[in-house]
Amino acid sequence: MNAQPPAESASGSDAADGDAPDLPAPRPPPPRPRSPAAVVVLATLAVCFTLWAAQELILPILLAAFFALVGNPIIRFLQRLYVPRFFGALLVLLGGLTAAGALGNQLIEPAGEWVRQVPREMKQIAPKLRDLTKPMLDANKAAQNIARAAGGESTSKPVQVIRTELNEPYKVLTATPRRVASVLAVVLLTFFFMVYGQTLQRNALALLPTRQQKKLTVEILTSIERAISRYVLTITVINTVLGLALAASLYWLGVPMQEALLWGTMAAILNFAPYVGPLIGIIIMLLMGFVAFDDLLPSLLPAGIYLALHTVESQIVTPIILGHSMRLSPLVLILALMLFGWLWGIIGLLLAVPLLVCVKLVLARIEGLGGWAKLLE
Repeated sequence: MNAQPPAESASGSDAADGDAPDLPAPRPPPPRPRSPAAVVVLATLAVCFTLWAAQELILPILLAAFFALVGNPIIRFLQRLYVPRFFGALLVLLGGLTAAGALGNQLIEPAGEWVRQVPREMKQIAPKLRDLTKPMLDANKAAQNIARAAGGESTSKPVQVIRTELNEPYKVLTATPRRVASVLAVVLLTFFFMVYGQTLQRNALALLPTRQQKKLTVEILTSIERAISRYVLTITVINTVLGLALAASLYWLGVPMQEALLWGTMAAILNFAPYVGPLIGIIIMLLMGFVAFDDLLPSLLPAGIYLALHTVESQIVTPIILGHSMRLSPLVLILALMLFGWLWGIIGLLLAVPLLVCVKLVLARIEGLGGWAKLLE
């Protein structure tokens, strides 16, 4: 009598030969909660108000960080020559202050002379400006007369009330110590950023839980800091060369050396604010040309030279040196200039582009945010 194989063995072999039973699929992580649009708008308004209200605290810190980024590549070069970071930062800071003091000493006399001469010179160039704008003024006056006649309005001018403030000297006296304190704060913060910035960065990274996170964060921060330092130093050198070229051109036209340096320095500083800065510079060069020269063609030469130098710098030199990685959308640039100029005035205009480049570099280095960096191009 033959023995039948046990049913368990048959079922076991079938299970062994067949596929393994399917495991339940892992549940996807829950979606991140999204804030309502009203909360996002209120948070944005709160941040903007805080940046405006705390500008006396924020602006010295941002300016010091900007100057430290300019000096960091030089300090790293000195460290390769076995110069300690403390002494390298001290040398860079003293060198910058010495150069700024020497330049200011050369510029203070022509700047003061121009401030004193502006009312008198404006009276002299008023006939030239009237001759240039006479057709537009006549057309505007005719349009106003037609509009008044059609509306039946009286042509008599309304009485204007002029208010004067008696406490203006008091405001000047109270504002001067605060400005001096702000300048000293910028100088000290620049030195401390250059010397202790890396130590503060290392101590902050020590708070991360895992070694892998620390390594990744160090790589990201190091690449960002070096890229930003290289950009800030490069754009500073380009603007300085632009200012020197304009000063040399004006000196070739017959403008005195100190006055030519004044306009060159103005052009270098204004070039940190794209579009807006050069536009202001061209207007100032037009006024300077009308004051310095009598004939029409020589009066237009300073503005023409400034426009030509700026075109070469913005369309050829800067794109070749900085490349595509630092390119920013003109629309985004204008919006940033409007925002930071509204928040912080002239300093905001000068800091808008470096801050925008910093934001773009940070977004490009963080995984998942590269699309936002592309949005700024």
